[in-house]
Amino acid sequence: MKKLISYQLVTLLLSLTIAGCAPLSKNSGPPVDCTPPVLNGAAAAGETRLAFDFSEPVVMDPDSFSSEPLLTVEAAETEESRLVLTVSPMAVGREYRCRLTVRDQAGNSTWLVTSVYGYNPRVPGVLLNEFITQGSSTHPDLVELKVLTRGNLGGLTFYHGTPDRFRYRFTFPALEVAAGDFILLHLKPEGLPTEINETAEKDASGGLDSSPVAYDFWVPDGDGLSGNNGVIVLTVQPGGKVLDAVLYSTRTSESDEQYRGFGSYDLLLQAETLAAQGAWQIELELVRPEDAVNPDDSTATRSICRMPDAPDTNTKDDFHIVPTRGSTFGTQNSVEVYIP
Repeated sequence: MKKLISYQLVTLLLSLTIAGCAPLSKNSGPPVDCTPPVLNGAAAAGETRLAFDFSEPVVMDPDSFSSEPLLTVEAAETEESRLVLTVSPMAVGREYRCRLTVRDQAGNSTWLVTSVYGYNPRVPGVLLNEFITQGSSTHPDLVELKVLTRGNLGGLTFYHGTPDRFRYRFTFPALEVAAGDFILLHLKPEGLPTEINETAEKDASGGLDSSPVAYDFWVPDGDGLSGNNGVIVLTVQPGGKVLDAVLYSTRTSESDEQYRGFGSYDLLLQAETLAAQGAWQIELELVRPEDAVNPDDSTATRSICRMPDAPDTNTKDDFHIVPTRGSTFGTQNSVEVYIP
């Protein structure tokens, strides 16, 4: 099983810190700041603006910035603990691997490498619309997104988990979409050459459960979803605002005492994060497994899906399980409900 990945392991791909002072003797006087600045987040703040949030005010060492693909720095300024770079225009949703060195007021420096994605001013409304957690060899785990408003998918990011604690994530490339479009994200591909990320024609991809009428995308080396308990989240960009989220669990508050019934510390933290952000509504003061969608009756052909055109309440009541062979990935959801 993949271990959960922390934010720092993703955003700080490489970080080398160099203290700007030496250890002090007992009589060396007042304490001296030897703590280098820490990167808390990085994102595109506009088509030509990169924002890096640090633990303290910093300045960038002259000529230390480089990126792949190439961006040219035209100006750099500090706004409290945020470093803002004005750069040449970025492509929507494109990944830029950035390297730079920053220094705090005491001279402590940090050299870092991090990824940002080109600013997307036209993020569409998108819902997590249908999904399978109990996939099979012929119908692997799969998530369907429904597009509500016209826009561009570039930079939108799917998480199996939450942005600060996840098993894997997938960031979509730039793709113009319209209201009513469906996006299929295949979470356990076979690695076949026919499994193509469709950024033009909807019928370009082969592979299990690909659709000729929806856009298909494939998570590289994806190993599916947790079968019974988990969180799936969609954000506007890596680490960005939550567009939609689903908490699912077969457990109850009585399942264990240590983790409020969720079975693990990680899932409890993920559930608490969604509740705290208002991305998932709960009945009582604390989030419980009873607040989650229960996938127990779902199978590889009995998917979990929304009622067509029903309001999004961010609760378990938004979803139902369809009858056997009632999955409708790539088309309008079924209104039929599985009855055990």
